[in-house]
Amino acid sequence: MDVSPVELEVEVPVTAPYDAPGIFRFLAARAVAGVEAADLTRPEDLRYARTLTLPGGPAAVLVSATRNRNRNRSWSLWVRLHLASAADQGPALAALRVLFDADADPAETDGLLATDPALAPLVQSTPGIRIPGTVDPHELVVRALVGQQISVAAARTHLGRLAGALGTPYSPPGRPPGLPLGPPPRLPPGLTPGPPQGHPPRGRPDEDSLFGSLHRHFPTAAQIASGVPEPVSGERPDPERPLRLPGQAVGAVVGTCRALADGELAVHAAAEPEVLRRELLARPRIGPWTAAYVAMRVLRDPDAWLEGDVALVAGAKAAGLLDPDLATRTAHRALAVRAADWSPWRSYAALHLWQLAGRRATMGRDARPPRSAP
Repeated sequence: MDVSPVELEVEVPVTAPYDAPGIFRFLAARAVAGVEAADLTRPEDLRYARTLTLPGGPAAVLVSATRNRNRNRSWSLWVRLHLASAADQGPALAALRVLFDADADPAETDGLLATDPALAPLVQSTPGIRIPGTVDPHELVVRALVGQQISVAAARTHLGRLAGALGTPYSPPGRPPGLPLGPPPRLPPGLTPGPPQGHPPRGRPDEDSLFGSLHRHFPTAAQIASGVPEPVSGERPDPERPLRLPGQAVGAVVGTCRALADGELAVHAAAEPEVLRRELLARPRIGPWTAAYVAMRVLRDPDAWLEGDVALVAGAKAAGLLDPDLATRTAHRALAVRAADWSPWRSYAALHLWQLAGRRATMGRDARPPRSAP
């Protein structure tokens, strides 16, 4: 087995249409400093990088999406890999295909959701919407627990502090820290020989800048369980503690990480959905929303419904699915009833509503769902 460091570049095929802007925006908004980095400044050329822990050792990857100008709704995904071992190419690509939902076929999903008059304009505007997966199920559980009752920005701050305090430092395999990264070498026989005509040149300075901003791995469940002090009743918490959430929330994170590390709680892509949901709900401070979110992103459940999600209600009201003046509890119940018609693709419908809610928040109350073409 080849265990020497390797750098290479591989194309990741995706079925058109593919909503690259949506999934890259989702990941960029939640990027944890030091662990992840993104550059969305060029709408036709999107980039996302992160560290990975693979069987052969530490790694970093950069995924770029470039719009194919001659093919409607089509994007090319390219992955630049910095691996500790060539044997890690397969595991790295498999993890990224899950993260970017590269294997989904949008035809059936879009076809069913477009039969709802309120969703049809959203599907027409954003065909091929994708569900972001995860490269590490345990990491996703921690993210869900930390972020379940706070804003995305606040969760990102807490997770960045946690990773900075407890995450294993990263430097490129075979290189001292800080050494600039050059362009990847020529690919081994049998791999895609190079980017298609018109694709931006690889190994550009901006890519090296993204790689250079990666210096941590997301902490493991064991690192969090041992490194985050649980609050003691009556004692003032340390202001420099790595996780500065309320005491019960910290206890839930630490307890769940201890269960993950010990194997008491098994969270992985092959888990039985109902068993996993039941085990999650049995834990302190894990409710239906968190269990559904884990199922959506870890188990790739296409039909998860996030009960009580305020952004889903906001998106539904903006889309005309709900009366804007409807009371919160009534709105959640009414939306759940309406969402039953979207089964078995409610996860994808949720992404549409989340995107609309995000646009509305960014553009103000005048933002409206796109109109159908005549």
